Order: sequence, then structure tokens, then C-alpha cells
Amino acid sequence: MQGTATHDGSTTLLGDIIFQTASTPTVDTSLYSLSSEEAAFFKAQTGIDDDEDLKRHILEVQAKAYKVVPYPCIHTFLFLRLNLSNLSVYKQILELGRERPDALLLDIGCCLGVDARKAAADGFPAKNIIASDVLNEFLQLTHELFKTVPASYPGCFLPGDVFDPAFLSIAVPSDDVSPAPAIDLSSLKSLNPLHGRISAINAISFFHLFNEEKQLHAARALAGLLSAQPGSIICGQQVGSLEKGIAAASISGSKDRLFAHSPRTWSSLWDGEVFEKGSVKVETELVEIANRGVQFFIMKWSVVRL
Repeated sequence: MQGTATHDGSTTLLGDIIFQTASTPTVDTSLYSLSSEEAAFFKAQTGIDDDEDLKRHILEVQAKAYKVVPYPCIHTFLFLRLNLSNLSVYKQILELGRERPDALLLDIGCCLGVDARKAAADGFPAKNIIASDVLNEFLQLTHELFKTVPASYPGCFLPGDVFDPAFLSIAVPSDDVSPAPAIDLSSLKSLNPLHGRISAINAISFFHLFNEEKQLHAARALAGLLSAQPGSIICGQQVGSLEKGIAAASISGSKDRLFAHSPRTWSSLWDGEVFEKGSVKVETELVEIANRGVQFFIMKWSVVRL
């Protein structure tokens, strides 16, 4: 999760979405489920082969995360989903990790860092992966979830708020295509030293948390991090709409109203407003889903430098 995270006992702010903590449900273990792919992944990562033992372990971590902030994605176990690996550009991201010297992957608003761990398991060098969230407690819990310590998993976990310029300032997208020298990620205190250096950015379930102005700000901030080398990627998925505007969706567990771009406006934002027109290729896909009786669209997208 990114942006301001507050929890005052009566309300919780998830980006720009406010939901009433008084109506927040208690942990419901019946909502726990893993696909066969997810079960195999978590078993391989944790070394826990028994289904019930794995469930017990995950429920213990979930309970701790829910006490930090009772986010709906924690309550409904959405934080366990392998989202990045289901995007069409995932193979390209793994290729960057294999073939581009010192390629860096940023997982922004990573929650407990499941997508980052999956990319590492699939071959993207863990030492070149940055998982970032505004809540440092979530970043600490990722080691407990995956039964690792910094010595056994060398990925970088970097807490910070993308709307804080001391953590991530807006920079003009780089036009320097020369390879950047390696950087010691363990010394990072912010994302600012990485301007123009990141090969792939994962921003799943991120932009729809914010209003239109903040979405543009975040897009410009992330664009400044992206390498100018052809093939560098920003990708994600979020609530979308057939027409730009306020859309109804189920994010907080009830019916929320939040700002959503259409495929056309999202494409023109990146190609022409954030990046120079014609310097990137934008692809989008709208998928209609239903959650808790609410029908809405999820937009999958990628922005690739040409």
C-alpha cells in the first residue's frame, strides 16, 4: 500500500479511500484459499509441505498484518495472489532480469512483497529487486511469511511514501540509454538515487487508490525512475472504466466510489503527457469482474519504452 496510511481506531485511510474501522470485520479464516499454483509457490518458498501446516503459518502472519492496519486485501487474503506473473509482460520482465546487466525491478505498494518474491523465484536476481511500501511493518512481516532473514534473501525492502519528495521526487524521464553502473541497494534510504535506472516497475493495485491529480503525480514520479533503454517496463492493474471518471468498485469490502481512467485516457496520459509522444508503447485490457455484488472493470496495462 502506498500514500498516507492512517488508522485512528474509527477510520482507516487506504490511499484516498476512507473506510469505517467500526464496520471492519474480524479475521475470517474461512476466506483462506490458495490456487494450486499459489500453494505450490508458498510450499516451495517456506519449506512447509503440509497443507494444514501451511495454512496455520499463513494465518499467523495474516493476523499480525491485520493488527497493523485492517486493510481489506489482508482480510480477504488478496495479498497472497500471484498478480504480476499473470500479466502478459511478465516474461519480458524476467528476460530483462536475465539479459540486461544489473537490471532492477521495483515492486511499488508491495504489501507483503509476494510479487517480488515470485519474480525472484522465477529467476530475476533477488539482489536487484526493491519491494517498497509505506508501511514498514508489512516489509518486516515478509520475512516471517517466507521464513527468511536478510542473509538468506538479499532483496531490498524500502519503506517510504511515493508522494514525499524526500523519498521520490519527480524527475524528467531519462534519455540516457547507456548502461548504469551497479548500485548497492542495501544503502538506499529513498528511491531518488534510482532515477533513470530501473528496468521494470510493478504497480499492481496501486493507482486506483488515489484521485486523478495524485495518479498523474505518481505516474510522473515512477516514469522518472524508469531506464531509457528500450524494453524498460512499467505495468500494473487497477480499477478502470469505459469512460474516465468516478467509478463504483469494491475495494474496501463495500461499494466504493473512486477515480478511474479509461483505456484511452490512461494511454494518452503515459504516451504524450508523462512520456514524450511516441517514445513508449502502451497496452491496456479491460476485464469485467464482480466482487461482493458490485460489477466493475479491472484494467491491466503496460508501458514499454521504445
